Amino acid sequence: MSLDSTLSIATGGLANINAQFSLISQNVANAATPGYALEVSNQQSITADGVGMGVRTAPATLQINQALQASVIQQNALVSGAQTTQTALQAIDSVQGTPGAGTDLGSLLGKVQNSFSTLLTNPSSQTQQSAVVSAAATLAQGINSLSSAYSAQRQAAQDGIASGVNTLNTTLAAIGQISNQIIALQPTNQSTADLQNQRNAAVQTLSQMLSIRTAQQPNGDLTIFTSGGLTLPTRGGAAPFSIATANTPPGAYYPNGGLPGIMLNGADVTSQMTGGQIGANIALRDTTLPTDQAALDEFSQGLSGRFAAQGLTLFTSSSGAMPAGGGSPVQSGYVGYAATIQVNPAVSANPALVRDGTNATAGFTPNPSGGPAGFTTLISNVIDYTFGTQSQSGISQPSMNTSGLGPAGNLSTPFSAATGALGDFATSLTSSQARQSADTTTNLATQQALQTSLTSKVSATSGVNMDTEMSQMLSLQNAYSANAKVIATIQTMYSELMQDVQ
Repeated sequence: MSLDSTLSIATGGLANINAQFSLISQNVANAATPGYALEVSNQQSITADGVGMGVRTAPATLQINQALQASVIQQNALVSGAQTTQTALQAIDSVQGTPGAGTDLGSLLGKVQNSFSTLLTNPSSQTQQSAVVSAAATLAQGINSLSSAYSAQRQAAQDGIASGVNTLNTTLAAIGQISNQIIALQPTNQSTADLQNQRNAAVQTLSQMLSIRTAQQPNGDLTIFTSGGLTLPTRGGAAPFSIATANTPPGAYYPNGGLPGIMLNGADVTSQMTGGQIGANIALRDTTLPTDQAALDEFSQGLSGRFAAQGLTLFTSSSGAMPAGGGSPVQSGYVGYAATIQVNPAVSANPALVRDGTNATAGFTPNPSGGPAGFTTLISNVIDYTFGTQSQSGISQPSMNTSGLGPAGNLSTPFSAATGALGDFATSLTSSQARQSADTTTNLATQQALQTSLTSKVSATSGVNMDTEMSQMLSLQNAYSANAKVIATIQTMYSELMQDVQ
């Protein structure tokens, strides 16, 4: 082997070492970057007719476990979706209170019942009559507050969908731009590792919005699908997904009920946008919170109707009237009633009506003006029947609806109303929602633990190990010194040769 060949091999070795040093610097700088995959140098030995000719530096690649990476992407969607749901339900928890703690529906209803029991002992007491009205007003306000919480979280879900769609569009555009660079570089035999790391980071962001899976293409492109089978566009200029702004009153619903869907090129793809923040917000907006609202509306209507059935229109809407039932769908006449229920203004103005009654029924005639101050018929009926399972002796209370609810009649409560008692319905409603929130919190903890485990495994197989990088750096330093010494030796030999020639 000639001195020229030896010098060429040593020079190539130094160039290869410089490339490896550059990769080590990049890896160390990104050791704490979430999701960063180790970039590794690739070398190939060069030979000609069996004679070694040095080393060729091949493009750097990522050290990554694709199966683990796919699992992390799926897990991100589960965790993000559970976090979104938990945030909404915990906001509801803070308003509805703990069952039996004094501020929940069942407790507030019990206070109204107790106030009537006390009034029965002294029907002429104006103080106790006012106490009944006050307890009823507190119950109505509690219902209003809970309904407002549903509405606020439902609007937050709608706004969250819109925000998620914006993030979706931005992230898909970024992925498309990076993919274009990768596709352009790949035929030139240049490394695309840095670009792939950038694209993987964007995919991680995307996986928090939706449940997705990816497929690497031979040309370096990346195809992305939702779990519902929809291919997500990464190119096309303008934002491909859109959703109209909207308010979410109790009477609005999706589809065809005033609430918009997520559109892609003029087609509604809402049903294919599952998992992650977007999927969780769709479920909150269209199912979870409307069901909660419908159950509260049913309780409010039942509460009002059962008092009126005994001759006391104690609760009405803000218009002063009690909404009628019996529509189709079943709640068509009182969707959103919980937001406006209040104590009947006539009763607020004249608390004695809680003793005398407001309206005649088949078995009751109100105490006339100037009638007995100790009139107890209405109070006894309210205590015996309004809060019980019978509307009259031997006659069961009309059933409270647990299915066919909501403005579209497509919602069902996760609990039954078997006993027919107001208190049982209130307790079931509160307990069901508290249990739903607790289950979400438990599920979130489980999913986060799995996410942490998967992330740790990815880090162990694909992340930057500082000890390994430092060890490799020391090896490269030694190799650099050796190659440099070879070059120095050859230069000395050339100098001696030139002196001999002269």
